[in-house]
Amino acid sequence: MDIAVKKVARAQAFAARKQAFDAGQGQAAEILADFLAGQGSRVLAGYMPMRTEIDPLPAMAAHQGVVCVPVIMGAGQPLRFREWSPGCATVAGDFGALIPVEGAWVEPQVLIVPLVGFDARGYRLGYGGGFYDRTLEGLRARGEVLAVGFAFAAQEMAEVPIEPTDQRLDVMVTETAVRRF
Repeated sequence: MDIAVKKVARAQAFAARKQAFDAGQGQAAEILADFLAGQGSRVLAGYMPMRTEIDPLPAMAAHQGVVCVPVIMGAGQPLRFREWSPGCATVAGDFGALIPVEGAWVEPQVLIVPLVGFDARGYRLGYGGGFYDRTLEGLRARGEVLAVGFAFAAQEMAEVPIEPTDQRLDVMVTETAVRRF
């Protein structure tokens, strides 16, 4: 895959996301929470939103089971997940995302995945570090995990440029709909 192709796609997707973010989140958190309610008390990994990312925190707080957030362990490594609860003490981790100061390390069964863009095939365009692709590959090798993309509908692209290591999403939740792939 030509790196320049992904760079251009990422720039276009960031612009679309910013425009959607500026327009407001709509019913996104409610739609995500309703979808997650169907997952019961399975261990949920969310993320701490940064910049113009769509905000999963209300849905994470409403989840009836254990909730965790990703922690970057180092370049080229899969993510690990630390238990999180609303109001817990956090510090800035790599790339500025907040992570809990303390808490159990857990393995998620449902993973809310942030993204820059997505397509109708279920592929996502991330930030380029490969963290979620490596993580999903490992989690899927060990058992069943549900990968849930969460983004604004405006972030949908005609086609995400993919590489053999890219992992597809199982579900995409936007402020307008839930789509299964």
